[in-house]
Amino acid sequence: MAEINEEAKWYVVHTFSGYENMVQDNLNKTIEKMDLGDRILEVKIPMEDVIEEKNGKKVVVSKKMFPCYVHLKMKYADNLWHTIVNTRGVTGFVGPQGRPLPLTEDEIRKMRLEKIKVDIKVDVNNSIKIISGPLEGFVGVVTSVDSENQKCRVNVEMFGRETPVDVDFDQIELL
Repeated sequence: MAEINEEAKWYVVHTFSGYENMVQDNLNKTIEKMDLGDRILEVKIPMEDVIEEKNGKKVVVSKKMFPCYVHLKMKYADNLWHTIVNTRGVTGFVGPQGRPLPLTEDEIRKMRLEKIKVDIKVDVNNSIKIISGPLEGFVGVVTSVDSENQKCRVNVEMFGRETPVDVDFDQIELL
């Protein structure tokens, strides 16, 4: 029987260019079909919001933070390696000789793979400053709060007008 590491850790899988979403879908289907939900806990493609100019207007769009990579939170076992590596679009695990190497706590935090619970009391009409992310340094007013998901919608002045943006509680500080 394959040796199982009982604690779930984050691993990185390399994919063909542009296949990230397909790999994520295929892995989720495999997890469901083979009843691996207790072994592979999460399949994630980290995204970030960036400001781009389109047709003369600046808009906020989501982009993949790490193109060609999909992140997995799982309890590793050798038999899972074969299942994942044989998934269409996957070229292999990131690690020495294609063997999985779990991410460190520092890497997980920097990649923002797991939400950090923030103990902050945010209310509508609070003034806040965005302290991280693409909108770092912007100041705005909270228009709605989603405490369950630790997010809030903030109106910030961008390009000469008020623009609503969604930010996580760990990206803001109260003024």
